[in-house]
Amino acid sequence: MGSVQTIDTEYANIHLVASAYLLEEEGRGVVVETNTTHAIPKILKAMELHGVKPPNLDYVIVTHVHLDHAGGAWALLEACPNAILLAHPKTAKHLIDPSLLIKSATSVYGKENFDSLYGEIKPIPKEKIRVMEDGEWLEWKGHSFQFLYTKGHANHHFCIYDRKTNGIYTGDSFGISYPQLENGKRFIFPTTTPTDFDFAEAIRSLDRILDTGAEVAYLTHFGPIRDLKKNAEDLKEGLTLCQEAISQLEAVTKEDRLSFMESKVETVIQTLASKHSITLTDSDWRLLRLDVNLNAQGLVYAFEKMQPKG
Repeated sequence: MGSVQTIDTEYANIHLVASAYLLEEEGRGVVVETNTTHAIPKILKAMELHGVKPPNLDYVIVTHVHLDHAGGAWALLEACPNAILLAHPKTAKHLIDPSLLIKSATSVYGKENFDSLYGEIKPIPKEKIRVMEDGEWLEWKGHSFQFLYTKGHANHHFCIYDRKTNGIYTGDSFGISYPQLENGKRFIFPTTTPTDFDFAEAIRSLDRILDTGAEVAYLTHFGPIRDLKKNAEDLKEGLTLCQEAISQLEAVTKEDRLSFMESKVETVIQTLASKHSITLTDSDWRLLRLDVNLNAQGLVYAFEKMQPKG
């Protein structure tokens, strides 16, 4: 019957914060998400362990173009000469010519952090990419994959529903759930990183994911989770709190917006953790520091986009 394997890509040299997935059927494979260039040796090792040789990788799928999801796609395709990349049309555009992607990410992270986190990024030849349309199905080795456009986190985001496993690969559209924060309990919070956060679209995307009837969501951050309905309720509560925080920025000076929003994001995360009787430690907050900052940046950016020009 084959299998779905979760691969810890050790993003930023940290365990259990970003995953890729390997589907194996009769020695052939599909990889969903690639993380960064640094993660490709780990993905290739997992393929070897589960009997998928590089020439037998048929597809690489990325949910969106953010580099902790797609930064290593070019390197995995180079290592697996027969694989085709399946992507959203806007994602495909930026992977064929990654210059703007690199420029944008460098502006967010800084040059030194960018190099450390992501390494080299090369263009992918156009003929190695297949664009998947909204609602399109793809058959592979008894699996039926449906590609569903899910805005809210990013305008170039899709999820992949697999009818055979009744699972859905959600990228960042179904939030973040780090195992090491949970103490055996599930706890989830939304991700609102720059530059496309849209509250209404994020809610619609959650509903679209639930409407598939999937029993398991394969999160990129991190690993498979179940009880999608309950987790979606928590995510909607978190997104509502984020939207309320955006509305409060009217009374905050431009210089103080980021620090104000960081405190609001911390409150969102703490609120959702407390619902499950989880007390976050100082060590937990150190791990969450980057998420707090990036989520806050995304919410401030969303507010500033709404302001009149001039």
